[in-house]
Amino acid sequence: MSISVLGAGAFGTSLAIALAREGHPVTLWARDPGDMAARRENARRLPGHAFPEALTVTGDLDEACAAELLLLAVPMQELAAFLAANRDRLHRKILVACCKGIDLASGLGPVEIIARGCPDAVPAILSGPSFAVDIAAGLPTAITLAAPAEVAPMLQAALSTRTLRLYRSTDLVGVELGGAVKNVIAIACGIAIGAGLGESARAALMTRGYAEMTRFARHKGASPETLAGLSGFGDLALTCTSEKSRNFAYGLALGRGENPSQTATVEGKATAKAVSTLAKAAGIEMPIANMVVAVLEREITINEAVEMLLARPLKEE
Repeated sequence: MSISVLGAGAFGTSLAIALAREGHPVTLWARDPGDMAARRENARRLPGHAFPEALTVTGDLDEACAAELLLLAVPMQELAAFLAANRDRLHRKILVACCKGIDLASGLGPVEIIARGCPDAVPAILSGPSFAVDIAAGLPTAITLAAPAEVAPMLQAALSTRTLRLYRSTDLVGVELGGAVKNVIAIACGIAIGAGLGESARAALMTRGYAEMTRFARHKGASPETLAGLSGFGDLALTCTSEKSRNFAYGLALGRGENPSQTATVEGKATAKAVSTLAKAAGIEMPIANMVVAVLEREITINEAVEMLLARPLKEE
């Protein structure tokens, strides 16, 4: 099966490298390929990781979309516009979302956006605890592939490698929401560590954040068991405990009183606002997500956020 990765950010590039390392032809599409083809490296997004011989770089979207299987590694907040602009190219393709978050404009996750934007395509999603540098380096990584039952085994076989292990699921909603909401909790954990609140506070935020993730996903029709897997708990554990996580690093800078980097894509910022808005409308209790939004929009200080969380009524777990 021919494979193209659409989007040459760090994660898209790492997936292309991992798949091409197996010797299967892979095409990586970039809006601005620059000298990637000549250098055989994405020096801007993933320096130090050479492209395998089987990896072809192109700026020609028609060429890339000729593949049967397309991995969509464009930023979450740009996905809807990308699909709308290229609907004819994506007609009847298998489209695997490789981005995490909730679209701020529509309140939809990547699978829902694919279903709405390209109704003739087959939607799927890859999500789970994975850093691009680890995948590109060939370090063991396990993530979840969610897809319709009739194509899931085939996609699992096509996208698994010796070091990238895919577990399949048919709960597309659960997988997309686990990957989205954990970024919000990661920002909260970064804030806590940056503000010097300690590891116990981080553990509390992760645990109560997991409860928020599960409540929200269950309301949207997901299975709680999915949130206990790689795309939920697994991704939460990784993202909330490593400075490699862009969302955790962003919160860490905020907690330290520093100006976070504006160059990296931090999907949790838009997702926090989208999740908070949806949860309030549905009457779902999500105090950590609400706190993150209030801090990001400078409605409250970090000290006030801590006081608000600690002053919540005592309750059963």
